[in-house]
Amino acid sequence: MDLLLLRAADVSALLDLDQLVDLLADAFIELSAGRTSVPPRIAAYTPNGQLLTMPGYVPGIGLETKLVSVFPDNTELGLPTHQAVIIVFDEATGSPVALIDGTVITAARTAASSALSVRLLRRGDASVLAILGAGVQGQAHLQAVDRIFGPTEIRIASRNSQHARVAAQKHGRASVVPTFEEAVRGADVICCCTDSGTPILRHDWLRPGAHITSVGASQRGPEIDSHSVEAASLFVESRVALQPYPAGCHELQGIEPRRATELGEVLAGTRPGRSGDDELTLYKSMGHAIGDAVAATLVLRAARDCGAGTLISV
Repeated sequence: MDLLLLRAADVSALLDLDQLVDLLADAFIELSAGRTSVPPRIAAYTPNGQLLTMPGYVPGIGLETKLVSVFPDNTELGLPTHQAVIIVFDEATGSPVALIDGTVITAARTAASSALSVRLLRRGDASVLAILGAGVQGQAHLQAVDRIFGPTEIRIASRNSQHARVAAQKHGRASVVPTFEEAVRGADVICCCTDSGTPILRHDWLRPGAHITSVGASQRGPEIDSHSVEAASLFVESRVALQPYPAGCHELQGIEPRRATELGEVLAGTRPGRSGDDELTLYKSMGHAIGDAVAATLVLRAARDCGAGTLISV
C-alpha cells in the first residue's frame, strides 16, 4: 500500500487560509443539512492526557480520520500540547491515500472556523480585536481573523508574557496588554484561545455588540464565564457541542438545543445571524472533524498539483 506522506512543513506551505475559510463555509452548510457523516468525538485517557479520535466524511470533499493527543503539561517539555496525524481515504473505495501531519491542520482549521464566525457575526463597524492567549491557537487566530476584517487595533494578552511578545512582534498592528480585562474592555471581537480550566473572561468587561469566539477545550473546565454564555446569542459548528465532553463543550452543558444556531444554518439562511448592533454573539467551537476533512483535502489537492510530499509504502 502506497501513501503520500505530507509533513508539517508541507502542510504549512500548501494550505491556503482564504480557500480554507471559503470551503469551510460550504462544508458547514452540508453539515447542517444532514448530508455529512461525523460521529461524536471519543477519547482514551491517560494520567497525563488524552487521545481523541475524529473521523469525518463530507461528500465530494473528503473522507478522513484524525488522531490527536492532548497533553497539557507538554509545554514544560518543549513539546506541543496538541499533536495529530490525519489519514485521508478514497471516498469511493475506502483505500488510504495520504498520511498528513495534523498538528498544523488542527491549528489552522480551528482558527479558520473562528474567522468564518467573525465574517458572519461581527458588527459592521468592528475595529478592535482582542486575542486572549498567545500560544499556537492565539497566533493562528491572529493570522486568520485579521484577514477577515482588518482591525485597526489588535490587543494580545496571555498568561505567558513571552508568548504575547512573540505574537505581537509578528504583526505590525498588534500590541501586548498586561491583563485579559484590559484586552477585552472596548474590544469588538474577542478570540479566547487558552487551555484554561477556569473562565478567563467576564461578562461585565464586554462592550455591547461584541462578538466572542472561544476554542478552549480543557479537560478541567470552561474558558468562558456562565454569564457571558447566558447573555449571548449562541453559535456552534454543530449542536453536538451541547453534549458532554469530549464530544461537546463544558460551557454548553444543560443548554437547550434550540438556543444554539449552527454556522451552516446562518450560511444557508435558515436561521438568523446577528440581529442588531448591541447584540452579544458567541461562537463556541468544539473542534470539528469537518474542518479536518476540508483542510486535509485542500492540502492533498495542492500537493498533487505541485508534486509535493513523499510516497511511502506501508
